[in-house]
Amino acid sequence: MSRNLIGAARQQITQAWWDTRLNYDFYISEVISRECAAGDPNAAKKRLAAIEGLPLLRVTTEAIEISKALVARDIIPSKAVEDVLHISIATVHAMDFLLTWNCKHIANPEIQKRIASYSKSKDCFYPSFVLLMNYSEPTMMNDEVIRDVPK
Repeated sequence: MSRNLIGAARQQITQAWWDTRLNYDFYISEVISRECAAGDPNAAKKRLAAIEGLPLLRVTTEAIEISKALVARDIIPSKAVEDVLHISIATVHAMDFLLTWNCKHIANPEIQKRIASYSKSKDCFYPSFVLLMNYSEPTMMNDEVIRDVPK
């Protein structure tokens, strides 16, 4: 559990949402799988066990091309390679939503606006980027720790 109040709240919200995930068609990408495997070995083992058996979205040539285009047009900075891959993989696989805690490069209104403009110019689909706490079950907000987290 995170020692940072916001981090701990996000972990709790994520766990509460995770418990309801069977209500949704839920996919992960190869990028998420790599992220889950990183870090503390014991924590990585738990994360990998949690995602075991979930449908996996592959990194495709088309996803890489979209990623390159988003970086080349300065929509996403080149240092955010993993973030742009999340977006392009969700786009290529026509995911309705991309759930995230990343407000810097994904759930960022300015970046979303530029991605929407790019997608429209290419006549391609792009997902809605949603902060996990905005896609939660209403009953989760009754939890006193979650309710007290600044929005």
